[in-house]
Amino acid sequence: MDVRSKARTLSGPVSDPSKLPKWNYDGSSTGQAPGQDSEVILYPQAIFRDPFRRGSNILVICDAYTPAGEPIPTNKRCRAAKIFSHPDVAAEVTWYGLEQEYTLLQKDVKWPLGWPIGGYPGPQGPYYCGAGVDKAFGRDIVDAHYKACLYAGINISGINGEVMPGQWEFQVGPSIGISAADELWAARYILERITEVAGVVLSLDPKPIEGDWNGAGAHTNYSTKSMRNEGGYEVIKKAIEKLGLRHKEHIAAYGEGNERRLTGKHETADINTFKW
Repeated sequence: MDVRSKARTLSGPVSDPSKLPKWNYDGSSTGQAPGQDSEVILYPQAIFRDPFRRGSNILVICDAYTPAGEPIPTNKRCRAAKIFSHPDVAAEVTWYGLEQEYTLLQKDVKWPLGWPIGGYPGPQGPYYCGAGVDKAFGRDIVDAHYKACLYAGINISGINGEVMPGQWEFQVGPSIGISAADELWAARYILERITEVAGVVLSLDPKPIEGDWNGAGAHTNYSTKSMRNEGGYEVIKKAIEKLGLRHKEHIAAYGEGNERRLTGKHETADINTFKW
């Protein structure tokens, strides 16, 4: 995960993103713009309370544009916002429940927290939702993240230890529309900041350890008003059938390295096979 941030001082408290000033950064230093035309403009989109500085300080989710006002290629939020703001979509009150798995790694060796350096722990089984010094590694980090997200105003709905030791999960939602994505990115950023303080590396790699170990993903639970109403099961089935028609296209958009995780083993489906 590559999340960047910087801080600025304003003349007073602000609670509405539209009242915040735009800002800029050097896109050539992030691989998002050429050196001869490196200016990238930040547009504030969502505000959260800052759990680190606290008080009247805020965290701001921004997306990125060229000086001419065009979204840069890595700005996926702009198009999503247009879709969610369409009257037909807004009327469906789309709910998202997001489950973000992640792995905590020892800083100097990039090996999962709690694992013997150069070695392996006991097989999977006792670690999922486990308790105890020999089963739960990094709970202080996980709980600090949970509390920080609640303070920030993120709709974080839970946390749990995952199947592989050193692996955890947090859940965001149900949240409506694009706010679900804003909350997820804010939660990821807060987690990265907390692991920074703890001296631990945060990994979202889909398969950080090869072999008989579970990978890490971000599961998306989704529904519309029509799906939740009477007769919604038929609406769900039609939506799933449409998803199946674009399986390869969707897989390509879900991030890098998923072919290492989606093998049909370790609680996953095969990456080339659409199932429901």
